[in-house]
Amino acid sequence: MRRRTLLAAPLAAAFGTLVVPPAFAATGPRIRGADISFTLQEESAGKSYRDSGTVRPIEQILAGRGSNYVRLRVWNSPPSGYSTLSSALTLGRRAQQAGLRILLDLHYSDFWADPSKQATPSAWSGQNLSTLATTVRNYTRDAVSAFSRQGSPVSMVQVGNEITSGMLFPLGQIYRSDGEHWSEFATLLKAGIAGARDAGAPSIMVHIDRGGDNGGSRYFYDRIVAQGVSFDVIGLSYYPFWHGSLSALRSNLNDLSSRYGKDLVLAETSYPWTLGNGDSLGNFITSTSQLPDGSRFPATQSGQAAYFEELRNVLAAVPGSRGAGFFDWEPGWLPGVGWSPGEGNPNDNLTMFDWSGNALPSLQGFRAGS
Repeated sequence: MRRRTLLAAPLAAAFGTLVVPPAFAATGPRIRGADISFTLQEESAGKSYRDSGTVRPIEQILAGRGSNYVRLRVWNSPPSGYSTLSSALTLGRRAQQAGLRILLDLHYSDFWADPSKQATPSAWSGQNLSTLATTVRNYTRDAVSAFSRQGSPVSMVQVGNEITSGMLFPLGQIYRSDGEHWSEFATLLKAGIAGARDAGAPSIMVHIDRGGDNGGSRYFYDRIVAQGVSFDVIGLSYYPFWHGSLSALRSNLNDLSSRYGKDLVLAETSYPWTLGNGDSLGNFITSTSQLPDGSRFPATQSGQAAYFEELRNVLAAVPGSRGAGFFDWEPGWLPGVGWSPGEGNPNDNLTMFDWSGNALPSLQGFRAGS
């Protein structure tokens, strides 16, 4: 997550009509996780987290509330202090000690990668497609192996971040002025998957940002399947303020389950607990009008908690029990750590802790069972 933009017209033209499925029953998702990649920066800034008044590391609080996974972001050469393989390894050790599994999120970029930007790492610039594919395979193998060597093996690898429009631009960019380039993109995606398999990764996720968009999701996954891409888990970002209502999400998940027969994970989601702002940078979400289900789930602490309860219900109702789970995106990203050096935090009202670090009711969404 960083910013969301609309994709190019060729993909937009493929989006379909959404259909709301019948009622569902609630059970607990198998994967209940959080992306905690900002944790070391928050701690360096003097932040701490409390649950029922007791200060503990965030991964221990999450585990105590029933979480069983963390998602860890890796950039190649980010600004000093931001998410690197080294910082992810540190958090991986802590997660393992807390009894949490690891989803490794490889961006293959020096900084933020999302549908609108997927810049090739500067150290890899100038490589042709074949050489870049080899680089990607070796890099992925080495990154995954590093977790195993320190005794915190990853349980799942996400090959690329929100790669709806490709990865490693320009060579892996799908939508170009001369048409769509799925073959080149698939070459790089397959290379990353092969590297993860080389290192013994038990599960591979392919992640896009189309949580509430069935037409867009089918357009992407149909084409990578046609290219012979082999993977295990469909990962979707779902932010209701960008991706539509929970009904749209429900319709998409139900269709994707039947169409592809793969587990579905919401690799990123979050919801506001206030419309206030914790720092000087404007937030992404400032009005109830941005929330498609805002009348049911207002931007309050109780509204945020209710959103996660309904999200669990939606996942539980996916056919074939393939609604595997969700990851809240950066529940501990408190004011004081910017999205970029010298900047503020546009997501400080989407956390699961208030601005003083106190746990919010929404943490109940991580519980095991119904």
